Amino acid sequence: MTVRSENAIDTQKKLAVLIDADNAQPDIIEGLLEEIAKYGVASVKRIYGNWTSPNLLPWKETLLNYSIQPIQQFDYTKGKNATDSAMIIDAMDLLYTGNFDGFCIVSSDSDFTRLATRLRESGVIVYGFGEEKTPKPFVRACDKFIYTEILRKSKLFNEEPDEIQKERKIIKPIKDLKKDTGLANLLISAVEDCSDEDGWANLADVGNNISNKSPDFDSRMYGFKKLKDLVTATELFQIDERQIRNSPAKVIYLRVKERQKRRRT
Repeated sequence: MTVRSENAIDTQKKLAVLIDADNAQPDIIEGLLEEIAKYGVASVKRIYGNWTSPNLLPWKETLLNYSIQPIQQFDYTKGKNATDSAMIIDAMDLLYTGNFDGFCIVSSDSDFTRLATRLRESGVIVYGFGEEKTPKPFVRACDKFIYTEILRKSKLFNEEPDEIQKERKIIKPIKDLKKDTGLANLLISAVEDCSDEDGWANLADVGNNISNKSPDFDSRMYGFKKLKDLVTATELFQIDERQIRNSPAKVIYLRVKERQKRRRT
């Protein structure tokens, strides 16, 4: 079986995208595929459901536009979801081909928790996509979990009227951001874990540390496209942009401000 290479370029990873049509909405597809493109190539795109059901009619045009293969799964027994079993069987079949570096499981259903764990045990990366109501066991079973609310472009970064933004409760105001002790503790802990003897930590290392601790962390949930913008807004850290030798690129380093250290001691 092919195991992920640490030296592989992320954009070249081959990914299998498996969508639970009963637990996802067609209006996320554009944002979903754009998000997946950040992590690799969607070599397989399949969506599962009972396509004889009128509930799935809104999906049909979307499937044609984005070349997603529908997989028919009849409901054998009322109240039982046969779609989950079909997705799990296909995922394992695809895993055993050894052709994929990762899987994207699109569902808010906790029934896929064991599947995500099993795939990771086999050395492939698992990206989960689901609504904020997704049970935490499934979220934690993935390497990274993205809430589909932030994939709807019309909801991001103040593109909707203020009254709708308040209803969505996706983006936090700056004043609330500074009062978020959970966020502050997560960021400070990550910086301290990655810091050198002088207390400075590479932002990229901090981001990886946060992802390992909290797969569903996403700066966009706080209204910022990049982690750097979020940590700057919290005003918890000193920020140093360092020039890379013989390169125009810069590396961002963070250090916890002294007053924050005193509060934690």
